[in-house]
Amino acid sequence: HVTNAEFAIFVAETGYRTVAERPLDPRDFPGADPRLLVPGSMVFNMTRGPVDLRDIRNWWAYVPGANWRQPEGPGSTIAGREDHPVVQVAYEDAEAYATWAGKTLPTEAEWEYAARGGLEGAEFVWGDELTPGGKIMAKTWQGSFPWHNKAPKGLERTAPVASYPPNGYGLYDMAGNVWQWTTDWFVD
Repeated sequence: HVTNAEFAIFVAETGYRTVAERPLDPRDFPGADPRLLVPGSMVFNMTRGPVDLRDIRNWWAYVPGANWRQPEGPGSTIAGREDHPVVQVAYEDAEAYATWAGKTLPTEAEWEYAARGGLEGAEFVWGDELTPGGKIMAKTWQGSFPWHNKAPKGLERTAPVASYPPNGYGLYDMAGNVWQWTTDWFVD
């Protein structure tokens, strides 16, 4: 993962603006209310209690002004999360960063191969148990989704890069550290 601190260096050196920071062109959204065409991004909002899990609008909302610097929207900050993975970036943004860093983004097949760390057919990138020996192996929702998260304070959304053990190839966070929602990953 690219950290907030690393992405900040890229932005400072290049002046790059992410997709979530750029004005929207009304021609790309025919019929849309122009007042709604403002830069922003989707933000997860924990609910007050159980909700219908068939409708993601119960916990995801488009937030004007949400971007990598303000990941939960205006008033939020990455201060204190410099070592967390950058969020609110689009594929285009990741490509721009990779090019600047002299790298390329992996294909889906390359990512999958690297993520497996040499394991074939295992349910998770570290093996077949979600929490082997009771140990949490990746940034996963802990509790009843989307309203009760038992993650430690400050780690409800992301964790510092490399907070969990590496896979068999020595790669960290290959199962994610940024929201990847599937019901198979919930821990009660």
